Amino acid sequence: MESNLYFGDAIKIMIDGGFVAREGWNGKGMYLYVLDDLESQESMPNVKMEPCIVMRTAQGLHQPGWLASQADMLANDWCEVDTEFSERYSYPKPEPEK
Repeated sequence: MESNLYFGDAIKIMIDGGFVAREGWNGKGMYLYVLDDLESQESMPNVKMEPCIVMRTAQGLHQPGWLASQADMLANDWCEVDTEFSERYSYPKPEPEK
């Protein structure tokens, strides 16, 4: 996992289909990626969307429309995330209610 990247590098990685995160984030398993193909969703066959940055949260949810803070844009602790990273830092699933 390459680290010490700047936000511009992270954007390039996402545009090329990769996943990125900041080493300084507190939440385990959080990462970003670009979602650019919602046309193929059966539930919305006629909806065309613009690409957006999605965050996988520490709770394992995927939140579209992530916006970078100034701290995120100026940080140099961005890194490329791989499958091993996301599995190693995955957030435990909540226990079902009884």
